[in-house]
Amino acid sequence: MKQCVIFDLDGTLVHSLPDIAAAMNRSLSKFGLPVFEESAYKYKVGNGVLKLTERCVGEHKEFYQQVLDAYKVDYAANNQVNSHAFRGVTDMLHALCERGIHVCVLTNKDQADAEHVLSHYFPDVRFSIIRGRVEGVPLKPDPAGALAIAEELGLQPADCWYVGDTSTDMKCGVNAGMETIGVLWGYRPREELTMSGARHLVSEPKEIVELATV
Repeated sequence: MKQCVIFDLDGTLVHSLPDIAAAMNRSLSKFGLPVFEESAYKYKVGNGVLKLTERCVGEHKEFYQQVLDAYKVDYAANNQVNSHAFRGVTDMLHALCERGIHVCVLTNKDQADAEHVLSHYFPDVRFSIIRGRVEGVPLKPDPAGALAIAEELGLQPADCWYVGDTSTDMKCGVNAGMETIGVLWGYRPREELTMSGARHLVSEPKEIVELATV
């Protein structure tokens, strides 16, 4: 049985795309820049706010810092409007905790936003470690964050699952030497997960409990 499950956040635990898209579109609109359909953000998120902003401003690079600053303020104030936990995720997290498995989060989302979102949508879940984006620490798919979580818990990479919905997550898990689980309810297709190293694919959160407790 694994001793730790490390989760991605956006697209894995929480359907946060509506609030991300709305905040970014409002920020782009402030400077007269083109906005995007919510569905387009499925391929813009996943690599942190800096890359998100870069992808959204496109050729209008002169507005990068202004849009970034506006987005950070907007999203911090509006990240609990239309987001929601994916069905079955809360029960899954509780089931893992009840079995004595460490439940952790590694996300490219800013640290403060990650803590804010998780405390709102999962107030009763005992997360062992939450690691978001902080200055000076490389983002996924670099394995540094995942390996730091294992080390802090006194575990080996082989003791951990890494769970996510994008190629960034699967590559992070593979790079860290952790067994990977790709979730099919997130923002990227099955093929992307398989091609980037997903060891297992799951359609429902309860399947993660079954895998992690074997």
